[in-house]
Amino acid sequence: QVQLVESGGGLVQPGGSLRLSCAASGIIFSFYDIGWYRQSPGKQRELVGTISSFGSTNYADSVKGRFTISRDDAGNTVYLQMNSLKSEDTAIYYCNAARLRGPNYWGQGTQVTVSS
Repeated sequence: QVQLVESGGGLVQPGGSLRLSCAASGIIFSFYDIGWYRQSPGKQRELVGTISSFGSTNYADSVKGRFTISRDDAGNTVYLQMNSLKSEDTAIYYCNAARLRGPNYWGQGTQVTVSS
């Protein structure tokens, strides 16, 4: 059974930092590209950034320079380091594991709230 479990969310003040984790089981993790997405109330889910199975990264313009994605294939975990957080970063953050062929998988999400 495939599971993706996000953790590390919480309440942080503007300008602060958080590191989210996405731990995977039930898949050969190193074969998968991993995406971080977020969804705010009343908005569509949006892509935050991705890290390929080879380790290359891409980011949405809104987070570029502030967020960093990394992966630890030995630990089956991907991280999202979020710095200089803004109120508009408030959302539920999800990770997604995908390959060129076959199903993709979602975690249950972790809430990030940026507020003073």
